[in-house]
Amino acid sequence: MADRCEMCAHYVIDEEYGDYCSINLDEDEMERFLTQNVTQCNYFQLYDEYKIVKKQI
Repeated sequence: MADRCEMCAHYVIDEEYGDYCSINLDEDEMERFLTQNVTQCNYFQLYDEYKIVKKQI
């Protein structure tokens, strides 16, 4: 799962605070997210750095 996190649009690499997921969840959603043993993240969005370029064409 950690491999997929690095390809996610919500994954932030920050030298000061460390790497983290930038999804804003409320308290109940965060509890469900942290306690579930899932192999697939419901919030995963593939990071596509060329997506903006495709729109410019």
